Amino acid sequence: MTKSELVDKIAEDAGIKKPEAAKALDSFMNNVIQALKKKDGKVTLVGFGTFSKVRRKARKGRNPQTGEEIKIKACNVVKFRPGKKLKDNI
Repeated sequence: MTKSELVDKIAEDAGIKKPEAAKALDSFMNNVIQALKKKDGKVTLVGFGTFSKVRRKARKGRNPQTGEEIKIKACNVVKFRPGKKLKDNI
């Protein structure tokens, strides 16, 4: 499902116009991003799941084309853990 398909579905289910649904979805995504930017960023949607920020340590890797060893920098990544309701319905 793409973003535009999701907007269409939200508009249909909520009985609102597509521009309003697009605004709501954009607001949701922006607020999740802002919450994850914080030090211990975490967003929990009961039944759906939890988005959390995890620090990945620096490590060594290999370039698959040349086999040359490379350094991979430390970085923050987003982790999603599905909730019970989501797990049960999939």
